[in-house]
Amino acid sequence: MKYFFLSYIFVGAIIVSAFGFRGSKSELPPLEILPDMDQQAKVKYQASSEFFADGRGARLPVKGTLPMGFEIPSKPAVDGAKPSRVGFSSGLGYYDTGKMGDYYGDGLPKEITGDKELFTVDFIKRGEQRYNINCAICHGISGNGKGVTSKYGILTAFNFQQAGNLDPANAAAYRADGAIFDVITNGKGLMGSYGGNITVQDRWAIVAYIRTLQFAAQESKVTLPLQ
Repeated sequence: MKYFFLSYIFVGAIIVSAFGFRGSKSELPPLEILPDMDQQAKVKYQASSEFFADGRGARLPVKGTLPMGFEIPSKPAVDGAKPSRVGFSSGLGYYDTGKMGDYYGDGLPKEITGDKELFTVDFIKRGEQRYNINCAICHGISGNGKGVTSKYGILTAFNFQQAGNLDPANAAAYRADGAIFDVITNGKGLMGSYGGNITVQDRWAIVAYIRTLQFAAQESKVTLPLQ
């Protein structure tokens, strides 16, 4: 019986602790058992700081750096400079979403292919650089899905060299250009979104480079007849 009452009191104490008393108002800071990062050792915007000699908390950008996705035009707008499309757009067209209505489109958008200064070998090389930085760790340098992470239990990275993945009729393996772009933008499964890290133009450059990896893999499997 003694243990019953002790258990009863213990349960009551838990309930009271969980719901608490009505309490009273106070200007003192609350007692936080789990602060959940409410208080952080950081300098807030427009705040002063004694750490720096000028007393300002906000610092100027490092000389020579640019915000991600920003590009300095080669000439002023009054001299005919075109608006840059290398940023993080939020449009609704194929260029920005990879979709045409409710369906994924295939092929690179006209904003890429129609720009003769942009759509060159350098565009593919840019895609290779961005792929190796952001994608190869999981999908592998050759796109076979066996990147570094495969050695640590992540075995679900998509294999772009699967047989038939260049054939639109093979729905199980084929990924349209727009579908690849959409996954880069929004993520899928264990893969997170890269829409905030890779500009729209660079995402299409990666798509173009992935196609070159696929074509190269298919060409390497072709056996020429003996002469």
